[in-house]
Amino acid sequence: MLVVMQHKATQDEIDVVCEAIAKMGYTPLPMPGEQRTAIGLIGNDGRVDDSQIVGLAGVAQVIHVSKPYKQVSREWRSGNTLVTIAPGVTVGGNEIVVIAGPCSVENEEQIVTAARAVRAAGATALRGGAFKPRSSPYSFQGLGRKGLELLAVARRETGLPIVTEAMDEAGAEQVAEIADCIQIGARNMQNYSLLKSVGRLNKPVLLKRGMAATITELLLCAEYLLAEGNNQVILCERGVRSFDPAARNMFDLNAIPIVHRLSHLPVIGDPSHGTGSRDQVTPMARAAVAAGADGLLVEVHPAPDRALSDGAQSLHPEQFIRLMQEVRAISQAIGRSVSPSPGTAALQIG
Repeated sequence: MLVVMQHKATQDEIDVVCEAIAKMGYTPLPMPGEQRTAIGLIGNDGRVDDSQIVGLAGVAQVIHVSKPYKQVSREWRSGNTLVTIAPGVTVGGNEIVVIAGPCSVENEEQIVTAARAVRAAGATALRGGAFKPRSSPYSFQGLGRKGLELLAVARRETGLPIVTEAMDEAGAEQVAEIADCIQIGARNMQNYSLLKSVGRLNKPVLLKRGMAATITELLLCAEYLLAEGNNQVILCERGVRSFDPAARNMFDLNAIPIVHRLSHLPVIGDPSHGTGSRDQVTPMARAAVAAGADGLLVEVHPAPDRALSDGAQSLHPEQFIRLMQEVRAISQAIGRSVSPSPGTAALQIG
């Protein structure tokens, strides 16, 4: 349930409504807006008796949220949420954010070279896995803590904020110490204990759609993060498994406008995992921007043929340069722009 206060409602009237909600056994969540304050009611799974609320002074309207997810819903918040990864890097506005880099951090030379290349091409943030969940236990699993430290080196060299994945609760705390944004991968989308833990870490979160997850399931998983007090959440469409073996995944472009209709959270596209094939990444990245994505997550490697993971879907630096040129052109055509690379001075480790 959402209580919308009148434009001229006083703070005392808002406090009275919050006290009434608390007496009903729920948690009030005041959300001041430019024109008026709304108060969310947390802790209910079904319809709430609003008779104790509607007649209180200052109340303009009571809205019953019909979706199974509450705080994530457009019914809860009509305006778009802006997620700030780092100073000057905001996802969800008119500027499209491009996060690029290798699938995995392999060594200092590789990650720094990749960071310099994607920054030179105009990327807004650096991606790179320190902890890597893999289908096979014999595949490269990432460098762990050492990988995080190398990402910090790359940030010092280029000024690009870091987006990297956490696989478990202990790893999430390590990632939070260094990264600017914590990624929850497709395999962990429904790891509810991890979602709760990350939701309490006070860091922006990039939540990827699971490989066989519906959009409703994605939004419900995002609800776990918001329920822990973190509304700085970015959703990511990264492709789902389908019946057709012609492509590794089906990059679901429908998800981008659907998520924008259902939720106020920003949504970005990952055409690298969405297709699994280098020659498909650029056309699907262009399509995602045209469909309204708030950003892109693109794998770029200095030498993809020697990559320790996902080399077949990683762009060469020169391919990424061309992709950025095309993304800028498409952005301009739809009345948007690409967020510029941030300066190094504003960014510090931690």
